[in-house]
Amino acid sequence: MQRKIKSYVLRAGRISNRQQQGLDLWLQNYELKFDEPSPWDFAKEFGRDDADTIVEIGFGMGTSLFTMAVNNPQCNYIGIEVHKAGVGSLIADLHDHQMTNVRVVIHDAVEVLQTKIKANSLAGVQIFFPDPWHKKRHHKRRLIQSEFIKMLVKKIRQGGFIHCATDWQDYAEHILNVLSSEPALYNQQSNGGYSPRPDSRPLTKFEQRGERLGHGVWDLIFIKNKDTGQD
Repeated sequence: MQRKIKSYVLRAGRISNRQQQGLDLWLQNYELKFDEPSPWDFAKEFGRDDADTIVEIGFGMGTSLFTMAVNNPQCNYIGIEVHKAGVGSLIADLHDHQMTNVRVVIHDAVEVLQTKIKANSLAGVQIFFPDPWHKKRHHKRRLIQSEFIKMLVKKIRQGGFIHCATDWQDYAEHILNVLSSEPALYNQQSNGGYSPRPDSRPLTKFEQRGERLGHGVWDLIFIKNKDTGQD
């Protein structure tokens, strides 16, 4: 998969003392290095065999990823994020609670998935509230496109999931169309529409505030066909 247009823009932002501590003192305990020559060995990186590994792309400040990791200690989580404030915040939380089932990658998600993740190795991929690039001329920057989903399918094992959530209806319709058009996936929702928010995805403060204001959120959960020929 060739990709020239990035779905994010690095913006300079304030980093709190706690976030800087996370980056300076504890990042080394949790970071997966992109510059290593071969794909990651999850059993080696997490120090255990046979655990499901789930990737979250763009974890923001890390609140939902942290909560999911606490609630599911039997699972490995790899969080991909390029914004340092969010990385520092998550790392500080992981350190404070001595978490061992989360690793962090500070790099472009497409390049990470292309080169560092083995085929059929993931139990699932989560993409929560990606940048909607709401102006029509920017739609080409949206992360979720057919070519990107085809790559994800190759990295997810049979029966694995892709779970997306967005609070932009236009983007939700786009994502539904892209996922529905991928023959290696089927919609978990039998009527072919959106899924109710599963208990596994924590309700964020941002989302709670949006609900009070009457804003919608759309979840989409698609499963890799067990009889797919993807490898």
